[in-house]
Amino acid sequence: MNYRRMLVVTRTDLRQLLTSKDFLIPLGVLAALFFLILPGLMLLAIGWLGEVGTVSRISATLDVLPEKAQAALRGDTPSARTEYALAVYLFAPLAVIVPLTISTAIGAATMVGERERGTGEFLAHSPAGTDEIYVGKLLASFLPGYAATFLGFGVYSVLVNTVVGPKVGGWFFPTTDWWILMLWFVPPFLIFAMTLVLRLSARVKSTIAAQQASGLVTLPMIVLAYTQSTGTLFGASRTSTLLIGGIAWLAAMLSLVAGMRAVKRTRLLGVAI
Repeated sequence: MNYRRMLVVTRTDLRQLLTSKDFLIPLGVLAALFFLILPGLMLLAIGWLGEVGTVSRISATLDVLPEKAQAALRGDTPSARTEYALAVYLFAPLAVIVPLTISTAIGAATMVGERERGTGEFLAHSPAGTDEIYVGKLLASFLPGYAATFLGFGVYSVLVNTVVGPKVGGWFFPTTDWWILMLWFVPPFLIFAMTLVLRLSARVKSTIAAQQASGLVTLPMIVLAYTQSTGTLFGASRTSTLLIGGIAWLAAMLSLVAGMRAVKRTRLLGVAI
């Protein structure tokens, strides 16, 4: 594989994405909604309510958390403990849903979109091999979703540390388990999903069909990734967490290799179905 040609494919797709407001605006709104607006409103609302009965009842439900998670809770008041629990545990799905949603939207259109834009023939006659095109487009789909999530993760960290931190003894986020989630869990699930979505995008006849088909792929991936990420944050042992993450990386790499071998130039570019 020629990595220079692969990166040319990636840069070309990313450049087109950055000039497309149809993608950037909805994806930016999605990230802002999940990482900033909804968490901020919820945390501020709980802080504003203070020690009223509703917050006390919510705090009482924290007893259902695993012992390890309960031991990690910080704060001297029901309101503070509730805010800490929400900041650390409730918004865990965001780290899974947001990158999969963004990258799937991009990946679903990247192959079939070549034919719809009339650039498929040019790419078909380029010196890049099918494996270079496949991996280049996979990177172009993976990077925006993961970058948006990491940026949102940074914004979310500042938000919760600013709003909740003073009530629980200072800055506390991200926790070690959140770092494991972001650096070890999310990438392989995202890569695995993209390997499947790109192969679907090469087979279908339109972007709409690709998006519908990719939804069938990403939904079980979201459920699986959410289940594992929740277990990570709720006190699963680090050994099992690292082991499951390693299995996910292995599955992602095997799926990547299988995709590189399975696709043909005509199918990859949508010339033949």
